[in-house]
This record gives sequence, C-alpha cells and structure tokens, in this order.
Amino acid sequence: MPERSKEQGTGFIAGRFGEFPARWGQGLADLQDQFTRITRSPFGPTEEEVRANLAGEASADAAIALHDAELALRDLGDTPTPTIARDLTAAAFFDVDNTMVQGASIVHFARGLASRKYFKTSDLVDMAWKQVKFRVTGKESHSDMASGKEKALSFIAGRPTAELAALGEEIYDEIIADKIWPGTRALAQMHLDAGQQVWLVTATPVELAQVIAKRLGLTGALGTVAESEDGVFTGRLVGDILHGLGKAHAVRTLAIREGLNLKRCTAYSDSHNDVPMLSLVGTAVAINPDADLREVAKNRGWEVRDFRTGRKAAKVGVPTALALGAAGGAAAAVLSRKREAKAG
Repeated sequence: MPERSKEQGTGFIAGRFGEFPARWGQGLADLQDQFTRITRSPFGPTEEEVRANLAGEASADAAIALHDAELALRDLGDTPTPTIARDLTAAAFFDVDNTMVQGASIVHFARGLASRKYFKTSDLVDMAWKQVKFRVTGKESHSDMASGKEKALSFIAGRPTAELAALGEEIYDEIIADKIWPGTRALAQMHLDAGQQVWLVTATPVELAQVIAKRLGLTGALGTVAESEDGVFTGRLVGDILHGLGKAHAVRTLAIREGLNLKRCTAYSDSHNDVPMLSLVGTAVAINPDADLREVAKNRGWEVRDFRTGRKAAKVGVPTALALGAAGGAAAAVLSRKREAKAG
C-alpha cells in the first residue's frame, strides 16, 4: 500500500485502532455546532449528509488502522507473505448482510450476546422483527434505525473495545461461519487471486466487521465507528451508522488514501440502499437483490447473481465483466513480474 501521511495541523488521539484524527474524538455538542454552521446555508449539505461524511471518513480511518495493525502482527509472527503479484489500483467492496452473510450479521451477533446474557430475549426478538420488516418492504425505517442505534449504544457504553472484538471472534465461530454465502465468498476469492484488495462495507460495528473480514482472509472492513476513550466505548457514534451515502463516502475516502482507481473497482450488494456505493465503481453487481435493486440493475445493465436458490445465477448486462476484470488484474501482474525480471 502507498505510504500514508497524517494531516497537517490536526491533532491525534490514541484509540482502539491506534491514532485517530482528533476530530473523531470531539463531543456531540461540538459536532452539533459544526452542523449548525454548515447547514445554515440553504445550498449547503444537510445534517444527515454531514453525519454520513463523518461516518465515512471515520470508517476509512478505522479500516486502515486495523489493516496496518494486522500487517504488523503478521510481520511479528513471521507469517509468509503472499506470492500473488498485487494489482495496486483495483479493489472489490462487498456489503455484508444478505450479500456475504445469510441474514443480518448484527442479529447473529445479538443472538450470541443474548446467549451470554448480554441482551434480553425481548431485545433480540425486536431486532429480528425489524429485520423481517426490512426484508419484506425493502426499506429501512428511520424510527427502527434510531431505536436500534440507541439500544446498541446503551449496550456498549462503558465496555472495553477489546471485549466486543473478543466476543465477535467467539460468535463468528459459533453462528456466522456457517452462514457465509459460498457463491459470494468465491467472488471475493477471485479478486484476491487477482492480487486485488477486498473490503467489507457494512453498518455493523467495525470491530465485528473486521472479525468477519479476518476470518475470510480479506483485506479489511469498513464499518460503523463508535467513539472510544482510553479503550472504553463512550456510548456515542462518530457521525452516524455507516449506511447509504456514508458507505459511498467511506469507499471514496479509502480509494483516495489507497491510490485506487474506482473505475477499475467492483462493488457488490443486495440492497437498493447501497446504490450510491454501487454507482461509484466501474463494475456493480447485485447479489441476492431486493426488488428495487433488481430493477436498477436491469435499467443500468448491472450483473445480477442470486445464490438464494439452486438455479444458476441470473445475469443481466455483460456476464463476463467480472472475469475480464480479474483477468485484467492477472495480466497486469504477469507484466509486472516480467518487467521486474528484466530489470534484475
């Protein structure tokens, strides 16, 4: 990865993932003042857009810091480095819920927490019911999201960040490992084999999303970032839940910092809510799509793959786009090796 430099004139604070820009540690009152100044103009961004941008940038910070920490641990453990030549400007971005994982990852984690008496059974039922409503309607209720966010934040407030990550490891093994879509996992592996970065992009807390990425051998994860001080959650979010526009901003921010060419990147999702992220990249693929996303894919010529039935995946648009993208990355890697051999 290209070397990254810290922003000039910005303070940094220590956190669960290393150093973060100090702006992520500011209180909600400071953020509200910022919102008031920015949204005062009728031509400026809305408060929702500002929160989405903050969430996206915080997610990119966390994703990069976590990835760098994983690389450092790998170096200490003398883990062999991959021999696949890297395609430095292409990457793949995968939504998690119903795209990589069957069902909602946060509900699976909640099941594990409920079995450990962290949650009440009634809270789990309420969360599951909201997910059912979302799958039936294809729309996420703002009131459902707000109440879900409030419960989640009240649960983590005052708890060590390391505790959530450790619980995530246990619950992944118990519940989530068996719920990975094999077809989607194979697509992710195709990008890895082509030397490309593969990132998860999800509203799930970044600590839990990183567990899934790590277990699948992916590059890392972009997820919702909860504020922490001295390794303990404060009970506040940085910006907002990583969702919709926030996901798109996180992907764009990560692409800039990693030197990626978004036209050479691919994104996968099941939800119409992720159209902003899907529209950013050169190749968009609808996986197990809801009705609205299927219609968008049809109109825009995006490929569609549905792993929910035994049938062959339905394909819309150019069915060889993914294979051509992977082949292009592999060809670039071969040319790179030949140049290196000649130079040597």
